[in-house]
Amino acid sequence: MDSPVEYYPGRSLFHRLDPRAKIIFLLLFTIVIFVTQHIHVAVAVLLTVIALWCIARLPLRTMGSHLKMWGGLIAFLFVVQVVLRPGEVILINPLIPPSVPLIGGKGNITGEGVLFAFLIVARLLAIIPILPLVSMTTPIHLLTLGFVRLGLPYQLAYTITTALNLIPTLQAEARLITDAQKLRAFRTFEKGGPIAKLKAYPLLVTPLVIGAMRRGQLTAVAMESRGFGAKGKRTYIEDIAMKPRDWAFIALVALYCLAALLMNFLS
Repeated sequence: MDSPVEYYPGRSLFHRLDPRAKIIFLLLFTIVIFVTQHIHVAVAVLLTVIALWCIARLPLRTMGSHLKMWGGLIAFLFVVQVVLRPGEVILINPLIPPSVPLIGGKGNITGEGVLFAFLIVARLLAIIPILPLVSMTTPIHLLTLGFVRLGLPYQLAYTITTALNLIPTLQAEARLITDAQKLRAFRTFEKGGPIAKLKAYPLLVTPLVIGAMRRGQLTAVAMESRGFGAKGKRTYIEDIAMKPRDWAFIALVALYCLAALLMNFLS
């Protein structure tokens, strides 16, 4: 049986919020992160997300695993911005020693490039934990219902939550494939170098893609057999209702994001 979206049951304040309040929080914080051009605003959002993570009583090691997953991309973007971002304050010039043939004496590192690289890293560190914070504190069927109650067509809401549902499933399958290869004395992913791992990725990706395609076909047959997309008003076994704490949370989130945007544009 496929694994559902990783959900941590709990009775924390964040768990008890209406799914619509969490979705609005997700959208507003994402907008702030993408709009901000100042490191201190991005860091403030990151610290706020960490605080909410602690309020929800989610394990910090889970946040660490999500950040570790994107560590390579974060490091790559940092280096690219430091090396390629132009600026007026020269920190290192030239970047490549003159003794290097053909390309020696080229490139430089600027203060503006370093600051922008830190901004990019702060943005990514702030945005990566937001989606897990929402999905790990909300049952998948209630998250789907939250999207529907916000006016999203049920088909689109189901598509979004199904995509979220596939992430842990694909991760589990990737672990199974890797373990199966280890049992066959294939240790490249564990002990091999970067080039060897890159060459070995087809051995992991090919069965993973085939399994995903097979699962997609089975899901399509199951949806059609249950009349998915048929016209008519849907009913739900479990309904949701906004409470005063949800409205208060939305108001606080809106004020927080407004203050962050004002700090961004007035700084």
